[in-house]
Order: sequence, then structure tokens, then C-alpha cells
Amino acid sequence: MATYENTNRVAAGSGGSVLVERCQVSGSTDLRSILFVGFLPPVNTMAPIGTRPCEQPAYPAELLYCPESKLVQLGLIVDPAVLFPPHYAYTSGTTRILRENFAELYAEVMRLYPISKKALVVDVGSNDGTLLSNFDAAGHRVCGIEPTDAHRIALDRGIDSVNAFFGPRVATLVVEKHGRAKVVTATNVFAHIENVHEIVESIIAMLDDDGIFISESHYLLPLIEVLQYDTIYHEHQRYYSLQSLQHLLEMHGLEIIHAKRIPTHGGSIRVYASRRGLKPVQSSVSELLAAEDRALTWERFMDFRRRVSQSKLDLMALLKEIRGRGERVYGIGAPSRASTLVNYVGLDDAIVDCVLEIAGSYKIGKMMPGTVIPVLEESKLFADQPEYALLFSWHIADELIPKLKAKGFGGQFILPLPEARIV
Repeated sequence: MATYENTNRVAAGSGGSVLVERCQVSGSTDLRSILFVGFLPPVNTMAPIGTRPCEQPAYPAELLYCPESKLVQLGLIVDPAVLFPPHYAYTSGTTRILRENFAELYAEVMRLYPISKKALVVDVGSNDGTLLSNFDAAGHRVCGIEPTDAHRIALDRGIDSVNAFFGPRVATLVVEKHGRAKVVTATNVFAHIENVHEIVESIIAMLDDDGIFISESHYLLPLIEVLQYDTIYHEHQRYYSLQSLQHLLEMHGLEIIHAKRIPTHGGSIRVYASRRGLKPVQSSVSELLAAEDRALTWERFMDFRRRVSQSKLDLMALLKEIRGRGERVYGIGAPSRASTLVNYVGLDDAIVDCVLEIAGSYKIGKMMPGTVIPVLEESKLFADQPEYALLFSWHIADELIPKLKAKGFGGQFILPLPEARIV
């Protein structure tokens, strides 16, 4: 196994945070600042309602660009034990679009690169086993790797899961127990893990000679195009373009053979890779690379920076006018991205009365990170009928608005991004 020096191991404060002084892929020190969105608390650390405000960690969130690798990355790596504690309560199976996405992924694998029933599929960051359940139901052997308590849900579903952070030791353990995999997946996690070269080598160690690695990550193109600065938080260490993924994977002898844009998380990219020269490269790769050449320029990054700051001012101006009339604003949804928007814009409980989640959400009864805005059950929206509902999950507004209207909400909707507006 090749070794890559972890050049970023420079302590930057308590809690094991690490200052990024070199590109996480190329090692270059030429890192250029695109945007700083302030000091952000961990997005899933939420205190119970009524808890007196006390000291809590907040970490600088600066977006950096490496011209050599084309990678956009955060300037600070936070200890994963802080970001993903055992009680980290995110479950992919509760989100319809993710369930549908993983079912579609399985169908696509079987259409493009079919595997036998005896083939092993390993999912890195398997959460509650939703992705693997598609392979499991079809009779394939499966194994998940998940550091949080969500792995217990997978075990209850009969999906073998290793409860650990992924790395060389876990890769060896999986191979010793199950053999090597025909497919290794890493969805919404490949940009989250430090020491990316070690992670890629560990994935390769689990792959059969003709195996395929499939990653899904937040995609840089829609982040810039649609002004999704609210996806900038410390769980997301890297914001991949296909160019940067190609640079990374080629350093390890892997070749991208297929790539496509997918709708999850407001815009992601699904990438298939195999050992170099083993499988034909589909035209989707060159087409997406060409689109990035046109769209991802330094001038575009600077325009993104300007538009982010303007959007903050526009949202505050809109809310100032509404609150000045004595009208109420309730937030809808408390996804991780809401924490960035709330803290960057500077919203508090005098601006947004509360944030509402569907019944059963673990976030109900807690407060939004870095604030004392309470998170309450969604029925309050229909009982109180506030004048405005601010959609923090604005990227799925087309799905949310009809549902909320059908349930009886008669007020108006505020979409904070890509431009603040009333619907």
C-alpha cells in the first residue's frame, strides 16, 4: 500500500482541530480563499430547549481552492469524534429522495456493471443500511461500515455492519471476514473523512481486481450555480468537482469510467471508478469535464463570493420588513444546512420564532445550533397559522410547499436561497 504524508497535521486549537495548510489532494501550499462564512458550531450538536446558553465550540469555515488539483476544501479539519459522536442522529432512511436514489443506484449498477448474487458489496459510512438494503434484498452479500449508533438499525435489518471509523484496519478486517468486494460505495461520506489518500488506498484494498468504487458527494457545480453556501459546514471537508476527483483517483491508479449529476442534497455527483484500463470510459466523463472547464473559473468563484454576501443582506432586509409589521416567521425543517444559514445570516429567536420538524424527528425539543431558537413539532404551523414559513430545506421547495398547503397552512413561504423571495 502506498503511503502519503498527512501534511495538514498542524494543531489549530482544542478538540483535535487541524489547520489545512496544504491541499488535501495535491499537497500544494497554493491555497486561495474563496469565502469565509464565519465560526460555525457542529451542525448536529443541539441543546435541549430551556438549557441556559453556555460555552460551546465553534470552528472557522473558510472555503479554499487549490489550482493544481482543482479541489475546493475547508480550511479547518475538525476532530471526527466531535462531528460524528455515537449519538449522531442522522438516518438516511427517513428521507424519501435518498431511498429513491439508492434504489436507482442499485438498478444502475445492475444495468451497467452487473454483479453476481455471491458478490460482496461494502458501503463506507453505511448509516442505517438503506443503500445496502437494495443489494441485500436482491440476494447479494453486504457489509456496512458505520461509526455511529445508526449501525444498530442496520443490524436490526439483518445487514452486517462494522461499528468503527473507516481506515486501513477496518479494511483489513472486512477482507479477512468477507473477502474482497465487487462494489464499494461511499455516498455522502467520501468528502467527510480526513486523510483522503489513506481512505482511497483502504478502499482499493477491499476491492476485487475488477471491482468498482462508487462515490456520491455534494457537487461543486450546483453549489456555485445555485448559491448553496448553506452546504458549507465542517462535516464536508471537500467540495468535489469531477476534475478534482479525477486528480485524486488517478494518483492511486484508478480511472473514472462514468459520472452523472444526481439530485440528492440539492445537487450531487455520482462517480464510478475502476483500476486503470480495465473498463471502457463512458462519454459522460468527458462531457462533464468540459462543462466544468467552462463553469469553474476563478472569476466565477469571486462572483459566488459577492452573491453570497448580497443574499445575506437581502434575506435580512426581507425579514426586517416582515418583523417590522409585527408578523411571525416560523422556520420549516432543521437539516444540517440550516445551521450554516442561521449562523451566517445571524438569525435568532426574535427573528424566527421557532423551527418545525415532522413528528418523530430527534431534533424536536432541542435548539438550533448556536442559538436558542426552539425546534418544535410541525403541527404548530397549522395550529398557529403564522404569516410566513421560512423554508430551510429550500432546495426541495417544490416538494414541500404543496404538502404544507395540503395539510392546511394558509400563509406565505419564504425561500432564502438562491435569492430571498416570498412565494
